[in-house]
Amino acid sequence: MIKLPGLIDPHVHVREPGQTHKEDWDSATQAALAGGVTLILAMPNTKPPIFDHSTLALALDAAKQKARCDHAQFVGAGPDNADLLPVLAPQAAGLKMYLDSTFGELRLDDMTLWMPHFLKYPKDYPIVLHSESRTMAAGILFAAIYDRPVHIAHISLKEEVLLIKAAKERGIKITCEVCPHHLFLSKDDIPAIAHGYPGRGEVRPRLATKEDVDALWKNMDVIDCFATDHAPHTIQEKDSDNPPPGFPGLETLLPLLLTAVDLGRLTFDDVIQKCVLNPRKIFHLPEQPETWIEVDENAQYEIHAADQFTRCGWTPFEGWKVKGKVRKVVLRGQTAFEDGKVTVEKGYGRNIRDR
Repeated sequence: MIKLPGLIDPHVHVREPGQTHKEDWDSATQAALAGGVTLILAMPNTKPPIFDHSTLALALDAAKQKARCDHAQFVGAGPDNADLLPVLAPQAAGLKMYLDSTFGELRLDDMTLWMPHFLKYPKDYPIVLHSESRTMAAGILFAAIYDRPVHIAHISLKEEVLLIKAAKERGIKITCEVCPHHLFLSKDDIPAIAHGYPGRGEVRPRLATKEDVDALWKNMDVIDCFATDHAPHTIQEKDSDNPPPGFPGLETLLPLLLTAVDLGRLTFDDVIQKCVLNPRKIFHLPEQPETWIEVDENAQYEIHAADQFTRCGWTPFEGWKVKGKVRKVVLRGQTAFEDGKVTVEKGYGRNIRDR
């Protein structure tokens, strides 16, 4: 049995408010604890999106009632809310900007809509970009122009990691994250994931080529964080004629990383740096006192959706053989998960931005 700090996942779609048939603060935080994650940062593209005082209050009230692990909530950049978001910054995990590949009121297609957010959002709080390829390059340019830290979500391509490397070498204030599905899967794996249902392979950013995957591994020193982009949709939705993009990931993050450690592709220090220390620094998160996880590094088993707490009912890693199992999670001195059972009540989780 090995002891690790509680993990931080800076990219989680909780789906509450608006789509609680997929997930809510209760099921998402149970899934987090089962995966050894003791702090999640929730994304704002809910229904309605979290982009003003009332919608932030809606999300935080639900979290206060239901969350079993600690948490914070992002606010979303819209085309006309740049003036009010700075007031909300102390209550939020950070500002999320969708430069492409999202739906509804949070997509910012025009770079003139980016400018007021970069100008006005307090530099003490992070801006996170959903950006891919060329919009990512534009986001790095904005970081340089406005001289402020910017975190790039879920990089997936060789060109992205090489550009981020070059930007860091020039002192531009850029950090980035990568998701396990972009490290362990390529587009060649979609038939095995899909089982005849192509929608199960839909994710944004899309699964890339083996060359892209190899480039991410070769440039692991450029990558600051591991994040799941836990994006649950029900199996019925994924198998429909109009499948939404996204994979669940909270419960498979650590088993996949520990398997990579066993294979010599990562070290335990890599896991701690990219799942705890770097996210804490980037997002200005407090340490969680008396918080740790206990892992049986020798436990070998198969991943099955039937064993998971997420409400969505499937995983792209179904049947994968992994090595390393979470046995116990202690959160702020109290056992929160042990031997497959969540042992804290709804509402035990704290909003880490509460003063």
